Amino acid sequence: MPPRGPMRAPAKPKNAKGTFKRLLDMMKEHRGQLLLVVLCIIVTTGVSSFGTYLLKDVYTIIGDLAAEYSLTGVMPALTGLTNLLITMAAMYLASVACSYVQNRTMMMVSTRALNSVRKKMFHHMEDLPIRYFDQRTHGEIMSRYTNDTDTLREFFSSTFPQAVNSMLAILFALFFMLRLSGWLTLLVIILMPLMTVITKNIGARSGKNFVAQQKAVGALNGFIEETMEGQRVVQVFCHEEKAMEEFGKRNEAVRVAGTRAHTFASLLGPIMNNLSHCNYVLVTLVGVIMIIAGKNNPDSIFALQIATLLAFLPMIRQFSQPISNLAQQFNTVMQALAGAERVFELLDEPVEEDQGYVTLVNAKKDEKGNIVESESRTGLWAWKHPHHDGTTTYTELKGDVVLEDVTFGYVPEKTVLHNISLYAKPGQKIAFVGSTGAGKTTITNLLNRFYDIQGGKIRYDGINIQKIKKDDLRRSLAMVLQDTHLFTGTVRDNIRYGKLDATDEEIERAAKIANADFFIRHLPQGYDTMLTGDGANLSQGQRQLLAIARAAVADPPVLILDEATSSIDTRTEALIEKGMDSLMKGRTVFVIAHRLSTVRNSQAIMVLENGRIIERGDHDSLIAQEGKYYQLYTGMFELS
Repeated sequence: MPPRGPMRAPAKPKNAKGTFKRLLDMMKEHRGQLLLVVLCIIVTTGVSSFGTYLLKDVYTIIGDLAAEYSLTGVMPALTGLTNLLITMAAMYLASVACSYVQNRTMMMVSTRALNSVRKKMFHHMEDLPIRYFDQRTHGEIMSRYTNDTDTLREFFSSTFPQAVNSMLAILFALFFMLRLSGWLTLLVIILMPLMTVITKNIGARSGKNFVAQQKAVGALNGFIEETMEGQRVVQVFCHEEKAMEEFGKRNEAVRVAGTRAHTFASLLGPIMNNLSHCNYVLVTLVGVIMIIAGKNNPDSIFALQIATLLAFLPMIRQFSQPISNLAQQFNTVMQALAGAERVFELLDEPVEEDQGYVTLVNAKKDEKGNIVESESRTGLWAWKHPHHDGTTTYTELKGDVVLEDVTFGYVPEKTVLHNISLYAKPGQKIAFVGSTGAGKTTITNLLNRFYDIQGGKIRYDGINIQKIKKDDLRRSLAMVLQDTHLFTGTVRDNIRYGKLDATDEEIERAAKIANADFFIRHLPQGYDTMLTGDGANLSQGQRQLLAIARAAVADPPVLILDEATSSIDTRTEALIEKGMDSLMKGRTVFVIAHRLSTVRNSQAIMVLENGRIIERGDHDSLIAQEGKYYQLYTGMFELS
């Protein structure tokens, strides 16, 4: 297996503007609902600012009432005040209704957007090459589905509408402030450049640390996932203290990055609020001076009415508060950009390339004995090979595999296999023997085209496998790995995973071939027993038998057994050998085994060392050579 790459060091977003643009592009899919949200925000922010603006008339009427001593003068003023208050109440009720519609609609948009993002991530992940998963921990990948997408949920449901709300509130407040007093408005916006500089500088530092926090969380999740999977190993070797120490380091990295990010982000709010208070005091002082000046000179351009100042002062809050909110939302925006960048990194990973054009089809033989394509299932399969001249040939699927001078390395600078050549005819059992890292599993990875070779050729029924579509190639193969994996579902469903349209009879027949039928029928619900936690309610040997049954139901021409019986005791192994022998009839079988007793009946045994075949032959001939295989078999040398 290739080595997993190191966790990348924290860095700034590579393209913050591009990431933000892609977030907005995602929201275009919901443009109709977003338009409704924006309209609701316009109503709510407009009503808030206009209601404050109308306070000028309210204060003016109240002032007139205070100065009026006759009943005939008071009644019209009271009528005007009542009508004005009713109008304002209706406006605020409409604002409340719009706020409800806005929040409900935005929540629907955010959940649907996240549903779409996760769906795209999962579909894309299924098309990624095995190399991607070999080089990353599962926890780090899972972090993109959980922590990183959660930041997107916060952005869609809260940050985006609040940002739009704040920007519109600023515009409405500025408009009505100008209507009240241009001089006081000019005074308010004097501090705007200072606010902008502070937001930009602190926001940049906050964003850098939010990226670091998201990556540290991914690394922490990867470590937790690995520790959970290997908890037995941790306890057997008394590695708990070391594991806790390593966890502490990674957890501390998350804390440090999070503390720095939130410290810078939390500075924005208090700074902006204090600047707003300074603005409020300054405007009040200047407004009082203008009122005094207006009494002495009513025609002066600086004259100001008390009612105007009283209405203008709350407008300052409506102008500065959205600016402060925008600054505080920078926190969430930076988190969303950091999370979105990691999500887009997964979505931008190049998918598994497949330039194959040879496909696997149902076939039959015509009157002349030629293989032709069949519309119905016949049990006969053939490779459909279109040619450049427009003709098509059909080659019967038999499982004839040939490797010609194959050279391969997981990374270009390190070759793992050196000029490997071998052939396997249908019905033959080929065994690979050698130390860990000799290249045994690598060969089976190449047969599946999980990785593509750098040199040489691999032919399948005479066809270069690079010409065969990967899905069709893998349909013709079945693998039983040392590390079994069972899915949540019934025993029957797990066996059917090898052939999704298998009947119950086919499933039970496959279980009998693997000698799994006996123990399955003794389970509480037999074949309908639910398995959870990767088959935690079964023994390791039973899980291995189900994996073998899964391969048996697929009924492939080529079978790969990678330490398939390593977790089965010798008694169970003896029981399944008869079933395996019947399964292997007429099939090409590649076996990787440390237990050499399982490969004695192989037609050819390949002894690998450092990526080279150093010995080959059947059991008897290799024993007669008294070479490496002889040493392994007689115990003079042990596999590592």
